[in-house]
Amino acid sequence: MPRRFTDANALLNDLLDRYEGGAASPIAHPDYDAFPSVVAADAFMKQIARAEEVGAVGVGWGRGARRDQIAHVRLLAVEPLYPHLGRVPASQIAREAGTRLVAGLVLDGRLGEAALSITEAWGRAKSWHGFASSDVDKLRDAFALAQAILDHKHLEVDYRTFSRRTVGDSKSLERVEGAVVRLLGGILEFPPGARPREALRTIGLERFAPPLLIAGRIDLGDADLSQISSHYLGIAPKEADRVRFREAPAYLLTIENFASFNRHIAEADPERRGTTMYVGGYPSLATQQALREIAEMVSPATPIFHWSDIDPDGTWIFHTIERAVGRPIRPHLMSVELAEQAGQVPPRKAAPARCPPGSGISVLSAYLAGESAKTLEQEELDPILPDLGAVGEAGSESRAGEPKRSL
Repeated sequence: MPRRFTDANALLNDLLDRYEGGAASPIAHPDYDAFPSVVAADAFMKQIARAEEVGAVGVGWGRGARRDQIAHVRLLAVEPLYPHLGRVPASQIAREAGTRLVAGLVLDGRLGEAALSITEAWGRAKSWHGFASSDVDKLRDAFALAQAILDHKHLEVDYRTFSRRTVGDSKSLERVEGAVVRLLGGILEFPPGARPREALRTIGLERFAPPLLIAGRIDLGDADLSQISSHYLGIAPKEADRVRFREAPAYLLTIENFASFNRHIAEADPERRGTTMYVGGYPSLATQQALREIAEMVSPATPIFHWSDIDPDGTWIFHTIERAVGRPIRPHLMSVELAEQAGQVPPRKAAPARCPPGSGISVLSAYLAGESAKTLEQEELDPILPDLGAVGEAGSESRAGEPKRSL
Protein backbone atom coordinates (compact mmCIF):
# COMPACT_ATOMS: atom_id res chain seq x y z
CA MET A 1 0.00 0.00 0.00
CA PRO A 2 1.18 3.59 -0.68
CA ARG A 3 2.70 5.39 2.27
CA ARG A 4 0.48 8.37 3.20
CA PHE A 5 1.27 11.19 5.62
CA THR A 6 -0.22 14.31 7.14
CA ASP A 7 3.14 15.39 8.62
CA ALA A 8 5.61 16.70 6.04
CA ASN A 9 8.67 16.07 8.21
CA ALA A 10 7.54 12.49 8.79
CA LEU A 11 7.13 12.02 5.04
CA LEU A 12 10.56 13.43 4.22
CA ASN A 13 12.23 11.38 6.95
CA ASP A 14 10.46 8.28 5.67
CA LEU A 15 11.94 8.91 2.22
CA LEU A 16 15.42 9.06 3.76
CA ASP A 17 14.78 5.96 5.88
CA ARG A 18 13.85 3.94 2.82
CA TYR A 19 16.76 5.32 0.82
CA GLU A 20 19.15 4.27 3.57
CA GLY A 21 17.45 0.87 3.56
CA GLY A 22 18.24 0.40 -0.13
CA ALA A 23 15.37 2.01 -2.07
CA ALA A 24 16.69 4.05 -5.02
CA SER A 25 13.92 6.63 -5.55
CA PRO A 26 11.29 6.16 -2.85
CA ILE A 27 7.86 7.80 -3.16
CA ALA A 28 5.39 8.87 -0.47
CA HIS A 29 1.92 10.40 -0.60
CA PRO A 30 -0.06 13.02 1.32
CA ASP A 31 -3.14 11.71 3.14
CA TYR A 32 -5.64 14.42 2.29
CA ASP A 33 -8.55 12.57 3.85
CA ALA A 34 -6.78 12.62 7.22
CA PHE A 35 -5.75 16.32 7.42
CA PRO A 36 -7.51 17.88 10.43
CA SER A 37 -8.05 21.19 8.62
CA VAL A 38 -7.34 23.19 5.48
CA VAL A 39 -4.71 25.12 7.46
CA ALA A 40 -2.87 21.89 8.25
CA ALA A 41 -2.97 20.83 4.58
CA ASP A 42 -1.59 24.23 3.49
CA ALA A 43 1.26 24.02 6.04
CA PHE A 44 2.08 20.52 4.76
CA MET A 45 2.29 21.74 1.15
CA LYS A 46 4.51 24.70 2.12
CA GLN A 47 6.99 22.38 3.88
CA ILE A 48 7.12 20.08 0.86
CA ALA A 49 7.61 23.12 -1.39
CA ARG A 50 10.65 24.20 0.64
CA ALA A 51 12.19 20.74 0.26
CA GLU A 52 11.48 20.94 -3.47
CA GLU A 53 13.18 24.37 -3.69
CA VAL A 54 16.47 22.95 -2.34
CA GLY A 55 16.33 20.18 -4.93
CA ALA A 56 15.72 17.34 -2.49
CA VAL A 57 12.36 16.11 -3.79
CA GLY A 58 10.18 16.22 -6.86
CA VAL A 59 6.44 16.70 -6.66
CA GLY A 60 3.77 15.00 -8.75
CA TRP A 61 0.46 16.81 -9.01
CA GLY A 62 -3.04 15.47 -9.19
CA ARG A 63 -5.40 15.68 -12.14
CA GLY A 64 -8.82 17.14 -12.74
CA ALA A 65 -10.47 18.34 -9.57
CA ARG A 66 -7.30 17.43 -7.65
CA ARG A 67 -4.85 19.23 -9.92
CA ASP A 68 -3.99 21.69 -7.12
CA GLN A 69 -3.10 18.85 -4.73
CA ILE A 70 0.20 16.98 -4.41
CA ALA A 71 -0.29 13.41 -5.65
CA HIS A 72 3.12 12.11 -4.57
CA VAL A 73 6.56 13.21 -3.41
CA ARG A 74 9.65 11.49 -4.84
CA LEU A 75 13.16 11.65 -3.39
CA LEU A 76 15.56 13.21 -5.92
CA ALA A 77 18.73 14.01 -3.95
CA VAL A 78 19.75 13.13 -0.41
CA GLU A 79 22.61 15.64 -0.10
CA PRO A 80 20.34 18.69 0.35
CA LEU A 81 17.67 16.79 2.30
CA TYR A 82 19.91 15.80 5.21
CA PRO A 83 20.78 19.39 6.20
CA HIS A 84 17.24 20.49 5.37
CA LEU A 85 15.96 18.10 8.04
CA GLY A 86 18.93 18.61 10.37
CA ARG A 87 19.72 14.91 10.07
CA VAL A 88 23.04 13.06 9.89
CA PRO A 89 23.34 10.32 7.22
CA ALA A 90 23.14 6.77 8.55
CA SER A 91 26.35 5.97 6.66
CA GLN A 92 28.23 8.64 8.61
CA ILE A 93 26.71 7.50 11.91
CA ALA A 94 27.66 3.93 11.03
CA ARG A 95 31.26 4.84 10.20
CA GLU A 96 31.67 6.69 13.47
CA ALA A 97 29.99 3.89 15.45
CA GLY A 98 32.05 1.24 13.62
CA THR A 99 35.25 3.06 14.57
CA ARG A 100 34.19 3.21 18.21
CA LEU A 101 33.14 -0.44 18.09
CA VAL A 102 36.67 -1.77 17.60
CA ALA A 103 38.87 1.13 18.74
CA GLY A 104 41.73 -0.19 20.86
CA LEU A 105 40.67 -3.83 20.53
CA VAL A 106 43.00 -6.42 19.05
CA LEU A 107 40.54 -8.77 17.39
CA ASP A 108 40.69 -12.14 15.73
CA GLY A 109 40.25 -11.67 11.98
CA ARG A 110 36.85 -13.37 12.04
CA LEU A 111 35.61 -10.96 14.69
CA GLY A 112 36.98 -8.11 12.60
CA GLU A 113 34.91 -9.33 9.67
CA ALA A 114 31.84 -9.44 11.91
CA ALA A 115 32.48 -5.82 12.94
CA LEU A 116 32.60 -4.78 9.27
CA SER A 117 29.35 -6.62 8.58
CA ILE A 118 27.66 -4.92 11.52
CA THR A 119 28.89 -1.52 10.38
CA GLU A 120 27.50 -2.18 6.89
CA ALA A 121 24.12 -3.08 8.39
CA TRP A 122 24.11 0.14 10.42
CA GLY A 123 24.95 2.05 7.24
CA ARG A 124 21.68 0.73 5.76
CA ALA A 125 19.86 1.91 8.90
CA LYS A 126 19.43 -1.71 9.99
CA SER A 127 20.11 -3.22 13.38
CA TRP A 128 22.22 -6.31 14.05
CA HIS A 129 20.25 -8.80 16.14
CA GLY A 130 18.54 -5.91 17.90
CA PHE A 131 21.69 -3.79 18.32
CA ALA A 132 21.44 -0.40 16.61
CA SER A 133 24.35 1.97 16.07
CA SER A 134 23.27 3.75 19.26
CA ASP A 135 24.09 0.53 21.14
CA VAL A 136 27.74 0.59 20.08
CA ASP A 137 29.17 0.73 23.61
CA LYS A 138 27.17 -2.30 24.73
CA LEU A 139 28.14 -4.24 21.62
CA ARG A 140 31.77 -3.22 22.05
CA ASP A 141 31.71 -5.10 25.36
CA ALA A 142 30.43 -8.16 23.49
CA PHE A 143 33.41 -7.99 21.11
CA ALA A 144 35.86 -7.61 23.99
CA LEU A 145 34.31 -10.56 25.82
CA ALA A 146 34.29 -12.71 22.69
CA GLN A 147 37.96 -12.00 22.06
CA ALA A 148 38.84 -12.77 25.67
CA ILE A 149 37.14 -16.15 25.25
CA LEU A 150 39.19 -16.85 22.12
CA ASP A 151 42.25 -15.94 24.19
CA HIS A 152 41.14 -18.54 26.80
CA LYS A 153 40.85 -15.94 29.55
CA HIS A 154 37.49 -17.38 30.59
CA LEU A 155 38.81 -20.73 31.79
CA GLU A 156 38.38 -21.48 35.50
CA VAL A 157 36.74 -18.09 36.06
CA ASP A 158 33.10 -17.57 36.97
CA TYR A 159 30.73 -15.45 34.86
CA ARG A 160 30.88 -12.21 36.78
CA THR A 161 34.59 -12.29 37.56
CA PHE A 162 35.36 -12.86 33.89
CA SER A 163 33.09 -9.99 32.90
CA ARG A 164 34.60 -7.63 35.49
CA ARG A 165 38.17 -8.47 34.54
CA THR A 166 37.48 -8.07 30.83
CA VAL A 167 35.27 -4.98 30.55
CA GLY A 168 35.16 -3.59 34.10
CA ASP A 169 31.49 -4.46 34.64
CA SER A 170 30.58 -7.70 36.42
CA LYS A 171 27.10 -7.84 34.86
CA SER A 172 27.97 -6.91 31.29
CA LEU A 173 28.26 -10.51 30.07
CA GLU A 174 24.78 -11.29 31.36
CA ARG A 175 23.42 -8.41 29.28
CA VAL A 176 25.21 -9.31 26.03
CA GLU A 177 25.68 -13.08 26.28
CA GLY A 178 23.44 -13.62 23.24
CA ALA A 179 25.60 -11.30 21.14
CA VAL A 180 28.79 -12.99 22.40
CA VAL A 181 27.50 -16.40 21.32
CA ARG A 182 26.43 -15.05 17.91
CA LEU A 183 29.87 -13.52 17.38
CA LEU A 184 31.58 -16.78 18.30
CA GLY A 185 29.08 -19.01 16.53
CA GLY A 186 31.07 -19.16 13.31
CA ILE A 187 34.34 -19.76 15.17
CA LEU A 188 33.50 -22.19 17.98
CA GLU A 189 31.10 -25.12 17.94
CA PHE A 190 28.05 -24.62 20.13
CA PRO A 191 25.03 -26.88 20.65
CA PRO A 192 22.48 -26.08 17.91
CA GLY A 193 19.53 -25.56 20.25
CA ALA A 194 21.22 -24.20 23.34
CA ARG A 195 20.40 -20.90 24.98
CA PRO A 196 23.36 -18.50 25.18
CA ARG A 197 24.20 -19.33 28.80
CA GLU A 198 24.06 -23.07 28.08
CA ALA A 199 26.29 -22.61 25.03
CA LEU A 200 28.91 -20.67 27.00
CA ARG A 201 28.82 -23.31 29.71
CA THR A 202 30.01 -25.95 27.24
CA ILE A 203 33.23 -24.03 26.63
CA GLY A 204 33.96 -23.52 30.32
CA LEU A 205 32.23 -20.24 31.11
CA GLU A 206 29.62 -20.59 33.83
CA ARG A 207 28.66 -19.07 37.11
CA PHE A 208 29.93 -22.09 39.02
CA ALA A 209 30.31 -25.66 37.81
CA PRO A 210 27.34 -27.87 38.76
CA PRO A 211 28.14 -31.04 40.72
CA LEU A 212 28.85 -34.29 38.94
CA LEU A 213 26.40 -36.94 40.11
CA ILE A 214 27.85 -40.46 40.07
CA ALA A 215 26.40 -43.80 41.14
CA GLY A 216 28.41 -47.00 41.42
CA ARG A 217 30.62 -49.05 43.68
CA ILE A 218 32.96 -46.18 44.41
CA ASP A 219 34.81 -44.47 47.23
CA LEU A 220 36.09 -40.91 47.41
CA GLY A 221 39.77 -40.50 48.24
CA ASP A 222 40.52 -42.28 51.51
CA ALA A 223 36.85 -42.36 52.54
CA ASP A 224 35.23 -45.81 52.48
CA LEU A 225 31.66 -45.32 51.27
CA SER A 226 30.74 -48.98 51.09
CA GLN A 227 28.55 -48.79 54.19
CA ILE A 228 26.70 -45.70 53.04
CA SER A 229 23.43 -46.46 51.28
CA SER A 230 23.30 -43.20 49.37
CA HIS A 231 21.47 -43.17 46.08
CA TYR A 232 24.39 -41.44 44.37
CA LEU A 233 27.34 -39.19 45.16
CA GLY A 234 27.59 -35.53 44.18
CA ILE A 235 31.09 -34.11 43.76
CA ALA A 236 32.66 -31.01 42.30
CA PRO A 237 33.98 -31.95 38.83
CA LYS A 238 37.48 -30.95 39.91
CA GLU A 239 37.38 -33.74 42.50
CA ALA A 240 36.94 -36.47 39.87
CA ASP A 241 40.52 -37.61 40.40
CA ARG A 242 39.54 -38.61 43.96
CA VAL A 243 37.03 -41.21 42.77
CA ARG A 244 38.13 -44.76 43.54
CA PHE A 245 36.52 -47.92 42.16
CA ARG A 246 36.14 -50.74 44.70
CA GLU A 247 35.90 -53.11 41.77
CA ALA A 248 35.99 -52.73 38.02
CA PRO A 249 32.62 -51.51 36.76
CA ALA A 250 30.87 -53.53 34.07
CA TYR A 251 30.29 -50.32 32.13
CA LEU A 252 30.35 -46.53 32.32
CA LEU A 253 27.13 -44.74 31.36
CA THR A 254 26.54 -41.01 31.08
CA ILE A 255 22.96 -39.75 30.99
CA GLU A 256 21.65 -36.36 29.87
CA ASN A 257 18.30 -36.32 31.69
CA PHE A 258 18.01 -36.18 35.49
CA ALA A 259 14.82 -38.26 35.65
CA SER A 260 16.32 -40.93 33.39
CA PHE A 261 19.48 -40.95 35.53
CA ASN A 262 17.48 -41.57 38.68
CA ARG A 263 15.32 -44.22 37.04
CA HIS A 264 18.32 -46.06 35.60
CA ILE A 265 20.18 -46.42 38.88
CA ALA A 266 17.00 -47.31 40.78
CA GLU A 267 15.35 -49.64 38.27
CA ALA A 268 17.89 -50.92 35.78
CA ASP A 269 21.00 -51.21 37.92
CA PRO A 270 20.16 -51.16 41.65
CA GLU A 271 23.13 -53.46 42.30
CA ARG A 272 25.49 -50.91 40.75
CA ARG A 273 27.06 -53.30 38.26
CA GLY A 274 28.16 -50.26 36.31
CA THR A 275 29.01 -46.65 37.07
CA THR A 276 26.41 -44.13 35.97
CA MET A 277 26.91 -40.37 35.74
CA TYR A 278 24.51 -37.48 35.19
CA VAL A 279 26.01 -34.85 32.87
CA GLY A 280 23.41 -32.13 33.40
CA GLY A 281 22.16 -31.58 29.86
CA TYR A 282 24.84 -29.88 27.81
CA PRO A 283 27.99 -30.98 29.67
CA SER A 284 30.06 -28.12 30.99
CA LEU A 285 33.76 -28.03 30.25
CA ALA A 286 34.47 -28.99 33.87
CA THR A 287 32.15 -31.98 33.51
CA GLN A 288 33.83 -32.99 30.25
CA GLN A 289 37.22 -32.94 31.94
CA ALA A 290 35.87 -34.98 34.86
CA LEU A 291 34.48 -37.61 32.49
CA ARG A 292 37.87 -37.86 30.80
CA GLU A 293 39.59 -38.49 34.14
CA ILE A 294 37.09 -41.14 35.17
CA ALA A 295 37.29 -42.88 31.79
CA GLU A 296 41.07 -43.08 32.18
CA MET A 297 40.65 -44.93 35.50
CA VAL A 298 38.94 -47.95 33.95
CA SER A 299 40.26 -50.62 31.63
CA PRO A 300 40.23 -49.85 27.89
CA ALA A 301 38.00 -52.93 27.62
CA THR A 302 35.31 -51.34 29.81
CA PRO A 303 32.52 -50.19 27.48
CA ILE A 304 31.36 -46.59 27.76
CA PHE A 305 27.81 -45.58 26.81
CA HIS A 306 25.81 -42.38 26.59
CA TRP A 307 22.03 -41.95 26.74
CA SER A 308 20.40 -38.77 25.44
CA ASP A 309 17.27 -37.75 23.61
CA ILE A 310 17.12 -38.98 20.04
CA ASP A 311 17.36 -35.54 18.49
CA PRO A 312 20.05 -33.17 17.14
CA ASP A 313 20.95 -31.89 20.61
CA GLY A 314 21.33 -35.47 21.80
CA THR A 315 23.83 -36.20 19.03
CA TRP A 316 25.74 -33.03 19.91
CA ILE A 317 25.96 -34.06 23.57
CA PHE A 318 27.01 -37.59 22.60
CA HIS A 319 29.77 -36.39 20.28
CA THR A 320 30.97 -33.84 22.83
CA ILE A 321 31.40 -36.57 25.46
CA GLU A 322 32.96 -38.84 22.85
CA ARG A 323 35.63 -36.24 22.14
CA ALA A 324 36.06 -35.45 25.82
CA VAL A 325 36.86 -39.02 26.89
CA GLY A 326 39.05 -39.61 23.86
CA ARG A 327 37.90 -43.16 23.21
CA PRO A 328 34.96 -44.87 21.49
CA ILE A 329 31.59 -44.70 23.23
CA ARG A 330 28.35 -46.40 22.32
CA PRO A 331 24.83 -44.99 22.11
CA HIS A 332 22.44 -46.43 24.67
CA LEU A 333 18.74 -46.38 23.74
CA MET A 334 19.63 -44.05 20.88
CA SER A 335 18.95 -45.76 17.57
CA VAL A 336 17.20 -45.23 14.26
CA GLU A 337 14.97 -48.21 15.06
CA LEU A 338 13.71 -46.66 18.30
CA ALA A 339 13.09 -43.34 16.57
CA GLU A 340 11.04 -45.03 13.88
CA GLN A 341 9.12 -47.16 16.37
CA ALA A 342 8.18 -44.52 18.92
CA GLY A 343 9.28 -41.09 17.71
CA GLN A 344 7.54 -38.23 15.95
CA VAL A 345 8.57 -35.86 13.17
CA PRO A 346 9.38 -32.57 14.95
CA PRO A 347 7.70 -29.31 13.87
CA ARG A 348 11.11 -27.69 13.40
CA LYS A 349 14.26 -29.16 11.93
CA ALA A 350 17.69 -28.65 13.48
CA ALA A 351 21.09 -29.79 12.31
CA PRO A 352 22.52 -32.84 14.11
CA ALA A 353 26.12 -32.93 15.29
CA ARG A 354 28.82 -32.95 12.63
CA CYS A 355 30.83 -36.05 13.38
CA PRO A 356 33.24 -38.31 11.51
CA PRO A 357 32.11 -41.66 10.04
CA GLY A 358 33.82 -43.54 12.87
CA SER A 359 31.80 -41.80 15.58
CA GLY A 360 29.44 -43.95 17.60
CA ILE A 361 26.60 -41.58 16.76
CA SER A 362 27.29 -41.18 13.02
CA VAL A 363 24.43 -43.44 11.88
CA LEU A 364 21.87 -41.63 14.02
CA SER A 365 23.25 -38.23 12.97
CA ALA A 366 22.89 -39.15 9.31
CA TYR A 367 19.32 -40.32 9.94
CA LEU A 368 18.37 -37.12 11.80
CA ALA A 369 19.63 -35.00 8.90
CA GLY A 370 16.82 -36.42 6.76
CA GLU A 371 13.58 -34.54 6.19
CA SER A 372 11.33 -37.33 7.52
CA ALA A 373 13.46 -38.19 10.56
CA LYS A 374 11.65 -38.69 13.87
CA THR A 375 12.85 -37.62 17.30
CA LEU A 376 12.19 -39.11 20.72
CA GLU A 377 12.71 -37.84 24.26
CA GLN A 378 14.56 -40.28 26.47
CA GLU A 379 11.92 -40.02 29.22
CA GLU A 380 9.62 -41.94 26.88
CA LEU A 381 11.78 -45.03 27.33
CA ASP A 382 12.03 -47.33 30.31
CA PRO A 383 15.62 -47.77 31.50
CA ILE A 384 17.47 -51.01 30.76
CA LEU A 385 21.04 -52.15 31.26
CA PRO A 386 23.37 -51.36 28.37
CA ASP A 387 24.09 -54.23 26.02
CA LEU A 388 27.59 -55.33 26.99
CA GLY A 389 27.89 -57.60 23.97
CA ALA A 390 29.04 -56.80 20.46
CA VAL A 391 28.15 -53.49 18.89
CA GLY A 392 26.26 -53.49 15.62
CA GLU A 393 26.79 -51.38 12.55
CA ALA A 394 28.44 -47.98 13.19
CA GLY A 395 27.62 -47.83 16.86
CA SER A 396 24.00 -49.04 16.80
CA GLU A 397 23.36 -51.36 19.75
CA SER A 398 22.24 -54.85 18.90
CA ARG A 399 19.52 -54.61 21.57
CA ALA A 400 17.71 -51.27 21.68
CA GLY A 401 15.07 -51.90 24.30
CA GLU A 402 11.36 -51.28 24.09
CA PRO A 403 9.80 -47.81 24.25
CA LYS A 404 7.61 -46.95 27.17
CA ARG A 405 4.03 -46.39 26.10
CA SER A 406 2.19 -43.23 27.15
CA LEU A 407 0.03 -43.65 30.19
